[in-house]
Amino acid sequence: MKILMIGRIASVASVALLLCLLTSAATHAQDVPGIEICTVEKTMERRTSCLQSNVDFLQKTITKLGADHAQKLDAANRQIDGLKSSVASLQKTVDDLQAAQKKAAEDATKKTDAPPAKDAAPKEGRK
Repeated sequence: MKILMIGRIASVASVALLLCLLTSAATHAQDVPGIEICTVEKTMERRTSCLQSNVDFLQKTITKLGADHAQKLDAANRQIDGLKSSVASLQKTVDDLQAAQKKAAEDATKKTDAPPAKDAAPKEGRK
């Protein structure tokens, strides 16, 4: 009984495997876009068609890559413009801080260089 059951399972498995192989063979026959070797074609019409297919594929690829690179360049240019404005605002802030520091230093030197006022000192004799 066990031998008959194993035989049935083996036959079902082999049929399933055969169906899988036949199905995968059909999917390999699909035309995948890409560069083909056209020298294997015998007739001039098939060779011309193969070459035209290669040309079409290359033109589509170049167009797609050109559009992708244009988008990347536009994004990079936008980022550069943003960074330029950030640098300009930071440079203005640095200039303002340097001017304030210079003014503070000048005010400090004026206070130390100025002689003390005569009226500012309290007189001890009067009460």
